[in-house]
Amino acid sequence: MSGAGATLQINLSPSDWRHAQHILPHQIRALGGQVSEILLTVDLHRSSGRFAAGWEHGRDNIMALANTIAGARVVAVDYGEEARARVSAEFFGGASVPEKDFRGGPYYAYFFGMNAASNDLVLHTDSDILLGGGSQTWMGEASALLASRPDVLFSAPLPGPPASDGRLRHIASSPEPGERRIHRIDSMSTRIFFMDRARFRSAVGALVPRQPPALRSRIKALVEGNPSADLPEHLFTRAMRERSLQRCDMLGTAPGMWSLHPPYRCEDFYEKLPSLISRVESGDVPDAQRGDHDINSSLVDWSEAVAALARNRWWRRLISR
Repeated sequence: MSGAGATLQINLSPSDWRHAQHILPHQIRALGGQVSEILLTVDLHRSSGRFAAGWEHGRDNIMALANTIAGARVVAVDYGEEARARVSAEFFGGASVPEKDFRGGPYYAYFFGMNAASNDLVLHTDSDILLGGGSQTWMGEASALLASRPDVLFSAPLPGPPASDGRLRHIASSPEPGERRIHRIDSMSTRIFFMDRARFRSAVGALVPRQPPALRSRIKALVEGNPSADLPEHLFTRAMRERSLQRCDMLGTAPGMWSLHPPYRCEDFYEKLPSLISRVESGDVPDAQRGDHDINSSLVDWSEAVAALARNRWWRRLISR
């Protein structure tokens, strides 16, 4: 079973360079053979805050990296008037689309990537997602799930390597009745998701782009000079819940497919990344990591990253002004 007629769409930006040079080839190994199109969208529009880290060093390297992927279509995210109008018409009913979210993270780039895909079936992944299991039938199985379930708006590989009891440790979920390999989750994540744009058009129609985030997040946006726009995944979650639609993440037929996300960045992570990818691809993960979608301290020492995050909180900059 294949995912013919589907696009693998991956977001890249200059700040991704240090991890993407290792993870992007890994993602292509995991998924590239299951799709009819590989689309790499490179966002060269810089924001403020942590998403701009390493921008100068990565600016030229990230485009060169994207162009090494054989058969991929490489597209710079287009912020021009014509492109904005296309993206807005497909996802926002003609309303203006924010360039970035309140953290300076991608917003418009997500929707540009989906709009630029040649197929309605799109598997999006961020550049830092690791993929384990090794299934080469996952895309076909996920496509069949969407085709047979009109109430499913999103799917994705299982969040985290499967635990012995089948549970997800840090994501609220419920197993599909009679099926431990499929989990119902009532919120959406833009880190990695599989969707049918035709279903979005028929079941959702249009998102409301400028629903404000919480007050604390609006203050953060003001301090860092970013738009006061909520996370795109919150817009999708709201639309999904209002229409009683489902997100069904699935492991699939053995060996299945699962994802891992690094919650921080630190030197221990970058040093271990090549061996970490090898461990993920071979399924060599400790029990403490099973059922957890974020890479935890059983694989990477995050103490440096956590300490740096505490020192550089945005509200400390506000106080110091």
